[in-house]
Amino acid sequence: MFKLPDLPYAYEALQPTISAETLHFHHDKHHAAYVNVLNTLLPEGDTRSLEAVIADAGPGKVFNNAAQAWNHAFFWDCMSAETAGPGEALAKAIDETFGGLAGLKEKFVAEGVGHFGSGWAWLVAEGAKLSLISTHDADGAMTKPGVTPLLVCDVWEHAYYLDHQNNRKGFLEAWFDALPNWAFADAQYAAAQGQGEAWKYPEQV
Repeated sequence: MFKLPDLPYAYEALQPTISAETLHFHHDKHHAAYVNVLNTLLPEGDTRSLEAVIADAGPGKVFNNAAQAWNHAFFWDCMSAETAGPGEALAKAIDETFGGLAGLKEKFVAEGVGHFGSGWAWLVAEGAKLSLISTHDADGAMTKPGVTPLLVCDVWEHAYYLDHQNNRKGFLEAWFDALPNWAFADAQYAAAQGQGEAWKYPEQV
């Protein structure tokens, strides 16, 4: 069975951008529900990784719950209470692609705001090349061949509504300024170029 990963920080750590109340609902209820439902859908004795389950699943409940379990666990690790800027290699790529962090923020926020309905805003790499994408509902960057996700922000309303109401733009701006885990993004960017392993969901227990 897959387990719900613990948050890598205290529930209060991401305030004021994301409140402890939001994290309790989002992690303990929304994310937990995806994991719990997925476990009821898998055959007894199934030992596949979550990545393999997602790759093997067609459209439907297995994909939706497996992909949402993956997306949420990745999202938690994309955030840090003590964020610092990107490392040298990623900073150079951001400068070349977006003209710097301010340019990346502007385009990242626009990507998330412009996404209609529920989904995710991603900073991704194809090798050394950076780009921004958004995905609908349970779909995620890890399903795209050759793409390595570096950072993601959840733009489903349950991710921000308690704290920001319908102000998705304000949430995305505050999120980008305060919460990206750039050390995590650095490791993912290195993995995109064959230096180390990209992030994977914890193995079944």
